[in-house]
Amino acid sequence: MAKLAEKVALVSGASRGIGKAIALALAKEGASLYLVAEETEGELQAVCTDCEDRHDAVVAHYGVMELSEVDAGERMVEACLSQFGRVDILVNNAGVRRRANFGEYTQDDYEFTQAVNIRTPFFASQTAVPAMRQQGGGRIINITSQMGSVAFDGLGLYGLTKAALIYLTKAISYDCASDGIQANCVSPGPIATQYNIDRMKDDPEAWKKLEGGTTVGRFGKPEEVAEAVCFLATCETTFIQGHDLIIDGGWTSH
Repeated sequence: MAKLAEKVALVSGASRGIGKAIALALAKEGASLYLVAEETEGELQAVCTDCEDRHDAVVAHYGVMELSEVDAGERMVEACLSQFGRVDILVNNAGVRRRANFGEYTQDDYEFTQAVNIRTPFFASQTAVPAMRQQGGGRIINITSQMGSVAFDGLGLYGLTKAALIYLTKAISYDCASDGIQANCVSPGPIATQYNIDRMKDDPEAWKKLEGGTTVGRFGKPEEVAEAVCFLATCETTFIQGHDLIIDGGWTSH
């Protein structure tokens, strides 16, 4: 029997890359899905179709939302609850990054990055928690980053928001574990998403630098991150709480 049969998962940033891989992995385990992303309706429709093809019982719906808007977190959870009447797994995956040397970030860089990477996951989680309490429990899984633990060129602002998201995960766990809610996060390292592949076509040295930082000598795959998320969503133990599961090929081990 599918481990997530009759469960509902909400995944943000689900139209491509890691978010898409997570949606497909959860669907394979039988979870119905509400998928959210920005300005990618065609891609979201395609992912929904792929999810429904993974398991006969899966139903997938989507919403196109601007995730930097003040009420985006609340709206995406409310949309899921309106569609399915419950939310068992919340995966805050959507994230943005703006690169700059420290001292060169603008107010707009700061406001936009923290809005998507912190504010929306914070209020999505706050909105999901009462529903999960009423259901008797749930799982909140935040997709953070190895950059929340180590610094890297031009990613000071991004790393700051991801470090805050790691702390948010611990705070949710501390406050909500007694309600049957498990909060954990997954911190990917260098992952070969299409975005990263396209971004580094003209900068092979950056690719080599990132790849060389791993002990396995390669970029990770989106499916490897999705596998970690699926584990946290399906594991029977309730003793994994407030944990940051780093999936970075050994980058932070040395």
